[in-house]
Amino acid sequence: MEAGVEKKTAISPKSKKRPRRKREVPPTEVGDIEDISFSKDEALQIRASLLEWYDKNQRDLPWRTMSGGLDERDKRGYAVWVSEVMLQQTRVSTVIDYFKRWMNKWPTLHHLAQASLEEVNEMWAGLGYYRRVRFLLQGAKEVVEGGGRFPETVSDLRKIKGIGEYTAGAIASIAFRKAVPVVDGNVVRVISRLKTISANPKDAATVKSFWKLAGQLVDPCRPGDFNQALMELGATLCSLSNPGCAACPISAQCHVLSLSGENELVHVTDYPTKVVKAKQRHEFSAVSVVEILNCQETMGPQSSSKYILVKRPNKGLLAGLWEFPSVLLEKEADLTSRRKAVDNYLQSSFNLDLKESTRIVSRENIGECVHVFSHIRLKMYVELLVLHAKGNRSIDYKKQGKESITWKYVDNENLGNMGLTSGVRKVYTMVQKHKQTEQSTIPGRRRKTAVRR
Repeated sequence: MEAGVEKKTAISPKSKKRPRRKREVPPTEVGDIEDISFSKDEALQIRASLLEWYDKNQRDLPWRTMSGGLDERDKRGYAVWVSEVMLQQTRVSTVIDYFKRWMNKWPTLHHLAQASLEEVNEMWAGLGYYRRVRFLLQGAKEVVEGGGRFPETVSDLRKIKGIGEYTAGAIASIAFRKAVPVVDGNVVRVISRLKTISANPKDAATVKSFWKLAGQLVDPCRPGDFNQALMELGATLCSLSNPGCAACPISAQCHVLSLSGENELVHVTDYPTKVVKAKQRHEFSAVSVVEILNCQETMGPQSSSKYILVKRPNKGLLAGLWEFPSVLLEKEADLTSRRKAVDNYLQSSFNLDLKESTRIVSRENIGECVHVFSHIRLKMYVELLVLHAKGNRSIDYKKQGKESITWKYVDNENLGNMGLTSGVRKVYTMVQKHKQTEQSTIPGRRRKTAVRR
């Protein structure tokens, strides 16, 4: 019996009572994780079987069809870079259309380097994790300013802003055929099952060991294809909760599958070890969709109304992106408290006094919606505040603290076509549905000055 494998007591078929079982992963690792490795024969078998499966079953994805010729090396590296950054924390099915639109607008690194942050943010809207696209733009500018030649090695790629160990390995192996490994969640899942590794997959020492093991497996002749095959296997057959072991090309080398056939306490889905996620922080925000009526108070097709959008600070969550005026609240707040917070914000930010400089046409509580970030659960209280400036007054520019506020007017048509973040899009959709409901209830009605709850 292998070292570290616990002996199981046999139970007579005649026994009426079975011992009470604890639902836990048995200690099935062979020694310390640092001592685990793939033999040369294991690696050869896994490479051959996995590449054969990949050649027959690989998904048809646009970034895999980019030319790999010498004249296209920079374009190939750029395409892999864009796709890998998009694929972080995002489903493949979602990324495909984004990738096509991106490459159509900025087909080369040089095209991207000329873009503005606002342009790339708008193109990225809906993918989330906007820090990724800021680093992608900054990295493109760095490469172009450094001569425009796309780096090929992991060490050189790591010097570019936003390119970490995984992305560097993916670009180097897929675009430039360097025999280097990649490790993402899919690779961790496959290797942990192949070797029954139950150590915490987030632990630094464990992560280092996964990189070592992936490096032993990578095919020296087809490193890019092998790395994609390994990730593809994890994304399809070797899934988190419903693995298709019967169709897996490397099931013969899977230690946990073999153990599960011998011991009913062992399940393939026990690996990798589940890590308790950090508890999300709950935040609350009062969002005021401020609509300014310019010439008339009717809200039909000919309305000349515009909305106020505010640009978020250039650092922090959703940096540099546009949103409706909003105020973070310390806790859940009632309607009166929320409106007071919004009024103070509008006064301090825009010199907008709802009593003196404007007339409130209507103020309606639209409802609540929740938007979830990786570490934050944001509850948004949404209102529609329709204003009409008194006399010839207009909203004034005003500073808030050390940092000035950037804002703009946007009409309904342009707002609908903007690349809004998912959270802002939720709010805008709520407002539009509310308006449609009102218009269908009382066709052709004129807005009346009112404050509704």
